[in-house]
Amino acid sequence: MTDSNPPFAPDWNSPPGDTILDLIEEKNWTQTELAKRMGYSLKHVNRLVKGKVALTEDTAILLERVLGAGAGFWLAREGQYRERIARRKEAATHAEWVSWLDELPVKALMKTPGGIAKRRVDAKSKPSIVGDCLRFFGVASPSEWRGRYCAINTSFRRSRKHRSSAGAIAAWLRFGERQAESLDHLKYDRSRFEVALNAIREFTLLEPDEFQPRMKALLEEAGVGLVLTASVPGARVSGAARWLGKSSPLIQLSLCGKTNDKFWFTFFHEAAHILLHAADRNVVWLDDVNENGDQDAKENEADAWAANLLIPPVWSTGLAGIRNKALVREFAKVAGVHPGIVVGRLQHDGTIPFTHLNEFKVSYGLE
Repeated sequence: MTDSNPPFAPDWNSPPGDTILDLIEEKNWTQTELAKRMGYSLKHVNRLVKGKVALTEDTAILLERVLGAGAGFWLAREGQYRERIARRKEAATHAEWVSWLDELPVKALMKTPGGIAKRRVDAKSKPSIVGDCLRFFGVASPSEWRGRYCAINTSFRRSRKHRSSAGAIAAWLRFGERQAESLDHLKYDRSRFEVALNAIREFTLLEPDEFQPRMKALLEEAGVGLVLTASVPGARVSGAARWLGKSSPLIQLSLCGKTNDKFWFTFFHEAAHILLHAADRNVVWLDDVNENGDQDAKENEADAWAANLLIPPVWSTGLAGIRNKALVREFAKVAGVHPGIVVGRLQHDGTIPFTHLNEFKVSYGLE
């Protein structure tokens, strides 16, 4: 046997004391002899062997001198043993938290790339799924999850026929947070943001593969992140605006059923929250462009700002007389926006039914 390569394969479920006993048995020592050689009391050595006291850095160095094997080996042995104890306690705690899974879209999290590992959702696996979900959300317990994510729903438009799931919204928001982690640290510049938004308005005439990289680059230069996030069943969210920290705003858009009129209105609506409501940096603005429930003043303000940027008031007075394809094309050309946006505005204003002129709208397959 050499000091650096002891000839045994330790059981990491056992305390380091088991390895100590193996080595003193090879040397034909008793615990009393080991205690004398280490300068410890017999009681302390006995407690060390049983794992009742921690194997410290000083003890690891003494064991290196007396028994061989490096101090790093002994510390790693202790660390692995203590981790296993902690993991057993963790598993027991997670078993007490399995009811939390009823609040979460577990199957959606398993199916969505970047979510959690696929497992059978049964009694045996649920504690492990709890652990997966805690790591996904980056929280220590369901209590922290509720404090971090459930309060967010107070800013969501609640007067709706179909209530959204708090867990689904939380999952969708968390996917956006994780996407945003890949962005460089952003520092908001309001002036650059205003310039970027006016430039981005012209992108309504481009195809997604053309405008997406240019749009993201302009926003990042202004210190604003943009992420496009797959929808989560039950979330019913079109977009969100929020601040990650005090200087990094993020716009998050859902990819569910987006025609270009809805995509661009949602984007500029969320941009308006960043631009106009920067004082409310602790608020997460959650919106569903498909719902027109009662809104507060700031939601109405964001709606008006987005509508006026897409079709400024100087032109919007001409919308009332548009009833056919030719007039839609003519107006869109003069206004410098895609015809689908004009149709969306006409439908929203009640000038034409929602069933009319939809051939102008383009469905986006965004990535």
